[in-house]
Amino acid sequence: MAKRIEIYDTTLRDGMQREGMSVSVDEKVQIALRLDRLGVHYIEGGFPGSNPKDVEFYQKMAGHRLRTARLAAFGMTHRKDLTPAKDPMVRELLKVNTPVVAIVGKSWKLHTVKVLRVSLHENLKLISSTVGYLAKKGREVFFDAEHFFDGFRDDREYALQTLREAVEGGAARLVLCDTNGATLPGEAAEMVRAVRREFPEVPVGIHAHNDSDCAVAVSLMAVEAGATQVQGTVNGYGERCGNANLISVVPALKLKMGLDCVTDRRLAELTETSHYVAEVVNVSPETHQPYVGENAFAHKGGLHVSAALRDARTFEHVDPALVGNKQRILVSELAGRATVLKKAAEMGIDLTGDRDKETLGRLLKRLKEKEHAGYHYEVADASFELFLRRELGLHKPIIELDNFRVIVQKRKSAVISEAKIVLKGNGGGELPIAFSEGNGPVNALDIALRKLLPSRFPKLVDELSRIHLVNYKVRILNEHKGTGAVTRVLLDSSDGQDTWGTIGVSENIIEASWEALVDSIEYGMVKRHRRR
Repeated sequence: MAKRIEIYDTTLRDGMQREGMSVSVDEKVQIALRLDRLGVHYIEGGFPGSNPKDVEFYQKMAGHRLRTARLAAFGMTHRKDLTPAKDPMVRELLKVNTPVVAIVGKSWKLHTVKVLRVSLHENLKLISSTVGYLAKKGREVFFDAEHFFDGFRDDREYALQTLREAVEGGAARLVLCDTNGATLPGEAAEMVRAVRREFPEVPVGIHAHNDSDCAVAVSLMAVEAGATQVQGTVNGYGERCGNANLISVVPALKLKMGLDCVTDRRLAELTETSHYVAEVVNVSPETHQPYVGENAFAHKGGLHVSAALRDARTFEHVDPALVGNKQRILVSELAGRATVLKKAAEMGIDLTGDRDKETLGRLLKRLKEKEHAGYHYEVADASFELFLRRELGLHKPIIELDNFRVIVQKRKSAVISEAKIVLKGNGGGELPIAFSEGNGPVNALDIALRKLLPSRFPKLVDELSRIHLVNYKVRILNEHKGTGAVTRVLLDSSDGQDTWGTIGVSENIIEASWEALVDSIEYGMVKRHRRR
């Protein structure tokens, strides 16, 4: 049977120390419940002695039944001038009534003397008395040896003595903290082995920070050296450079090292969990993040695409489905036949026959021309599908422009944008025309267009009303041309079920925006037809 590794999540405490990150109590509860669903063993919800929000979190969590996780509260050794029973922070730890308490104590002489400002002997007494008091109160106590690796390098015997005091007090886990993130993986492994030799009966944990970009590697090497608990955060959130990223640690433990940490079913929720937490804390998901990033299993180079389609193992270190992700074939100037064939097949178009070779060659030529002009289809799948449909004569547009005009006017303290759109007629009569104001030229065009479409396509009113923009990005492609440079506009749109990307390119930012806007609506209608 595979060795069991405990996953201890501290996103809600250590992760929240990342600059600019703050969540409400209800959002903390949402994240905790999602972590429990993922199958982590411990969730550290906060530092109840430091702020009322964390106390309220534990109170609210009392109304929820966790399936796999046990709640842990974080605290520190009692003040030197008080007993544990009299220390307000220690009393708060007991009041929130979690089964697990994590107590941080100094294991580096430098911090003991200069930060805590107590003698080395007094520090040892603080550790043993705090751990002992909480253990006698029925709590499972984890001792976080702060700056352990720095302390071990400085004075090995004193660092080990701090652990000894915690063990004698009744600590259930000894957690070695690389608080400065300065330790390299091999060195960390040696120190973990030394601790395991000294305390063979007490489970050891690892808590690594990422200042040297080694937190995940340090955590995995610590496990190889005998650690049975890994602490970290979702997506590596945390102060400075962050903490060990559990989203990378968990699949590495299970898929690479064959260790028991979460079930297969829960591992398949890894990508969803990563993105869910990112959404709640209002941080854009890292598209190139290992295992769960949108581009983690994306293939762009023609030779790579061809090989990956024959056997995904050639360029994918694990099956993306195991972590809830999927393979993506990107379209670009590097694309080969395999890329276009794959994307066409996803659209239900078969171009593999002999009679299609000429068509395929023409598509590749046109694609490379468009990419050279500034189109970037790998992040605009919707526009690429429309490109293929137009080139193959399979797309009947619903929006055909005759002309538009945009005026931006400064009126006292406000800037007003006005748009006029004229569409081509349906065979005689006056041309459809609409006017609108908006908070910007693109917004004004969008509003005017939506005024026109319902009257022309009354059966599509509901579907059109559901399509809305969720992101708008502009990039200048040749900055050296200054205001005459080519502009690329990328839009993300959604109908409440799916999200898709479209692109427009022009020397005029309004024209580029219009092109991407039209594609977003046209593709929404393609999706509607496909669903039906």
